[in-house]
Formats: sequence, C-alpha cells, structure tokens
Amino acid sequence: MQYRTLGRTGVQVSSLALGAMNFGRIGRTTQDEVTAIVDAALEGGINVIDTADAYSGGESEELVGKAIAGRRDDIVLATKASLPMGDERNRQGSSRRWLVTELDNSLRRLGVDHVDLYQIHRWDPSTDDEETLSALTDLQRAGKIRYFGSSTFPAYRIVQAQWAAREYHLRRYVTEQPSYSILQRGIETHVLPVTEQYGLGVLAWSPLASGWLSGAIREGKDITTSRSTFMPQRFDTAIPANRAKLDAVEQLAKVADEAGLTLIQLALGFVTAHPAVTTALIGPRTLDHLRSQLAAADTVLAADVLDAIDAVVAPGTDLAAHEKNDTPPALLDPALRRR
Repeated sequence: MQYRTLGRTGVQVSSLALGAMNFGRIGRTTQDEVTAIVDAALEGGINVIDTADAYSGGESEELVGKAIAGRRDDIVLATKASLPMGDERNRQGSSRRWLVTELDNSLRRLGVDHVDLYQIHRWDPSTDDEETLSALTDLQRAGKIRYFGSSTFPAYRIVQAQWAAREYHLRRYVTEQPSYSILQRGIETHVLPVTEQYGLGVLAWSPLASGWLSGAIREGKDITTSRSTFMPQRFDTAIPANRAKLDAVEQLAKVADEAGLTLIQLALGFVTAHPAVTTALIGPRTLDHLRSQLAAADTVLAADVLDAIDAVVAPGTDLAAHEKNDTPPALLDPALRRR
C-alpha cells in the first residue's frame, strides 16, 4: 500500500480507501460481512473509511460504527451529508440547521464523538457558501469534525467556496471527492487543475466506473452486476454511450493483458497515477471484490501503458457525460435558462 498526504492537512492516508456505499440494504450486506471486509481492508493497509448518512438511510454508518469499535483511532473516518434523509423538506441540504442536526445523527450511528472528514455530498444551490462554511467552522471548533470537504462540486463552485472562506474569515474545504475513472475523465479539464491550485486532497469515487472496469462486463456476456439491477439504463448496450463504454472496455482489456495486469489493476492504477489524486475509493460488496481490488494497491503504471489508455479514451473526455453529478442546474431545468 502507498500512502499520501491528504491535501495540506499533514494526515497520511492510503492510496486506496474503503467506500461504504454497498454496506447495508444497497449491497445486501450483513454486519458480519461488513466487519469481515473492514478487517481485511485494514489488514491490507487501508486506513480510510468513507461513508455517508444517505447510504441505505443511515444503515451504512451503523454497520461501519460497529465494525470499527475499539479501533477508532487507527482509522481516518469520513462521512457526508446533504442528500435527502426522508420526505421532510428540511432534512437535506447544507444549511446550518440541517448540518448541525445531522452530524449529531451521524456520530450517534457511527458510535463516535468525532469524524475526521465531514463532506458536503452535493453542492446545494439554495444555500449560501457563508451559511455552510460558518456552520462547518463552528462544528470543527467544537471538536466534532477535524476537517471538512466537498463532494462532486463543479470547479467554479470549488473556487467560489475558497473565495467565500477567505472573504468571511472562515475555515475552508480541504478536500474534494469527485467521480473519476478511465471512462469518465472530464474532471481532468476543470476540477483537478483547481484542486491542485488550492492544494485540496482528492478522494476519487467510482474508479471502476460502476463496475464497467471490474472485468465482469465484457462483450458477449450478460450484464448481471449488482449495480445493473437498480440502474439498468446505465448498462443497456443499445444506448450509444453504453456501447462506447463497452467498446472502450474491450480495448482496455487488451492494454491490461499486454501489461500483465488485471483490468481492475489497470483502472485503479490509472486513477492513483494522477498527481492531483490522493486516494481512490473502492466500494467492495464482498470479500472477493475487496481482494481483487487490494491487488492494485502497489500498481504503478508505466508511461507507455498510460499512453495506451490515452489512445483509448482521450484526456478530459467523459464517455457518458449525461451521467455526471456536477451538471449546473440550469442545464437540467429549462426554466432556469429562460427569462
């Protein structure tokens, strides 16, 4: 396992981090299974666990909390808030009212008195940066969080938040958690240059592109991954973007074979090779998944392999741009682009 400094915090983190989205009903995992995965991850050198309140409605945090009991101090523990937690309209977003309440809920579910990294899961266009940053600053001063960061923010919102922190003399986001993989490279154009400029740590999620780069999705094989069962439109190869992903996967599999690597090693090695990326978040649903991903912990891709990847998917290119989660609201709602 390699270790890097998380932004400018001085905290040392593993180049692979354990993402907990599949813990609970989303991944149909039990407490025993989660504990076994956490045990194996820690034994393999991972020291970061990333979860969120919205993962299985809080169940992921509860499972993680029980799995890490008695060894909290050995783990860089991260969670997130802002996605809806029920039907009530104020149980979401990044207002002071909600963040103060929901952090306490997360701490209770995790069974801890603080988290190391508290992240705003998605940019909330209805809440001012000063409102959010002042609440996070106060929570940090109260000792409930050590650091805070953003997740899947557009580049211009990352810049705006950095400006707001300076303007209002508040603590700033020190990390960003974007989606990044060989198949979705758009953040290389705007987001990663910005994170480098501001010295942010980067925790890249979905480095296996929702399973497309796991080796389980290949030409001529039925797609039966867990993710495909509840997101079928993202795996229907009759859709041009999905067809493009499958064609790229076949070419990347050849690149991996020629380099003596698995497709997973190629995919994770690519993400962790970027100088702006601190750690790649893996989200195993089973122990076998974890072991296959831990095999990439010490993978370092040679320059010719990285060049071959660039020839398959050009730098800065998203093969499925419509799947991005940082699209400005005005591109999604026509009413916002019309007077």
